[in-house]
Amino acid sequence: MQRVLLTGAAGFIGYHTTLQLLEQGYTITGVDNLNDYYDPALKIKRLKNLGTDREDALSGHISRSRKYPHYSFCKCDIAEQAALEKVFESGPFDLVINLAAQPGARFSVDHPYTYLHSNITGFLNILEACRHHKPKHLVYASSSSVYGNNADIPYAEDQKTDSPASLYGASKKSNELMAYAYSHLYKIPCTALRFFTVYGPWGRPDMVYFKYTNAILNNEPIDVYNHGRLKRDYTYIDDIVKGIIDLVSMIPGGDVPHQVFNIGNSDPVELLEFIETLEKVLEKKAIKNMLPMQQGDVMITYADTDKLEQYCGYKPYTSLEDGLRRFTEWYFNEYPEG
Repeated sequence: MQRVLLTGAAGFIGYHTTLQLLEQGYTITGVDNLNDYYDPALKIKRLKNLGTDREDALSGHISRSRKYPHYSFCKCDIAEQAALEKVFESGPFDLVINLAAQPGARFSVDHPYTYLHSNITGFLNILEACRHHKPKHLVYASSSSVYGNNADIPYAEDQKTDSPASLYGASKKSNELMAYAYSHLYKIPCTALRFFTVYGPWGRPDMVYFKYTNAILNNEPIDVYNHGRLKRDYTYIDDIVKGIIDLVSMIPGGDVPHQVFNIGNSDPVELLEFIETLEKVLEKKAIKNMLPMQQGDVMITYADTDKLEQYCGYKPYTSLEDGLRRFTEWYFNEYPEG
């Protein structure tokens, strides 16, 4: 039975990935700093579903799940090296999946030091711990933000990514360069996953589909940036997690055992069309507040996933309408009460 250390375990992608790995028989230790970038109550509720109550979640100790015998959780900030080292010492771990990060391209415009703390210092601590504890494979989250406003679409992994449009994108590109260097120097097998606009149940309240749903149902206007002429490659959470699960056991080799993959839907949708689809699902019209382009935004995200398909047979299978319908069903049934 393989042992996994999964960071960002109380986050959106981390929560879903943990559930799928547990179903497949992995033993998991999850860590998360439970910060207040968005309401920590949602993170606590995700952990509760994984069998970790609030008291255990906040204790700072590794606490065994009351629901899943092969799951434990520890409140830990990966940017705090000593605390992270204690978690690694509780291993050994066969696999490390690093999903912990400070997200949000727009947020990075006004909060740059938060990104250096979490995404640079934190990731360096992960790499150093892997250097000394030698897991078989480090899988880590990158982002479509590394492509910036690249005009060459769809985005393929071999394109240049040296012109990010936000500090968030720059931090994720830095992660890829740092991991490559550690793969070169210490032969740590690493796989970077460039996620494209992930959405679905248990998602992040700062994401557009979540904010729009809140606003539409409360008869409040929605902010529509660049007058709705942005395009995003919305990718349903189950499709993202399938890509992660497929890749964790596929360990890269070679002189520099480092590889990069896009995980996306490969079907960008204009924001106005996205709003129309959400209105259809909610059976309610939005009040639109048309606004110009925002700092840190990009015009389009569009994943070329040919490399991943050839490598492990990956194909997304969830349409935008189906995905939004599943999200809204969760929203009505489980958020925010419970």
